[in-house]
Amino acid sequence: MAVALTANKREDLKTSNTKALRTSGEVPAIIYGYQVTPQAISVNSIDLLKTVRDEGRNAIISLQIDGDSVDVMLHEYQIDPIKDSLVHVDFYAVNMKEEREVQVPVVLEGEAVGVKQDNGVLQQPLYEISILAKPGDIPEQITVDVSELGVGDSILVSDVKAGSNYEIVEDGDTAVVSILVPNAEPEPVEEQEEPAEPEVINQKSSDDDEE
Repeated sequence: MAVALTANKREDLKTSNTKALRTSGEVPAIIYGYQVTPQAISVNSIDLLKTVRDEGRNAIISLQIDGDSVDVMLHEYQIDPIKDSLVHVDFYAVNMKEEREVQVPVVLEGEAVGVKQDNGVLQQPLYEISILAKPGDIPEQITVDVSELGVGDSILVSDVKAGSNYEIVEDGDTAVVSILVPNAEPEPVEEQEEPAEPEVINQKSSDDDEE
């Protein structure tokens, strides 16, 4: 189900007006894609961030623009690295009947036996999995149970079960999670005593030279 978000058309695209929008808490955006003429809009920054936080990166957002409704997905966004705030957002209008390839977060569930009993080290090389699904069927996350993993065990993408309404298209040989052998503590290095300076034989003293 799409989440409604109010959007406003942007008619004045001058830099000064764009800065004023950001100051007021709005973020400049553009909407394009399926059966949509590219259009400049703005949305409330806090409302957008809350929607993405609550519904996920791949949420279907129903943009309400002057009485019209357009189903979109968050496509790209820019963040000010200094202020850590949204600078610009791209929304892509989607065809709800057409499959799309997207990245879905991987969430690990359970505590691995190899970690709990054998002090193994859990490593997660893959945090997102590529899937193919219609926009309304995209899961918020893919959960992987690691509780049965022992030291030396791994779960590959091919081991992850896809849902009935989406297909996993990530390389099946890619490791999602592994339990590594615990790091062996390095053996203490014995401090070697510095060798005594060798005695110099027949060394002349300064007294001998003076004689």
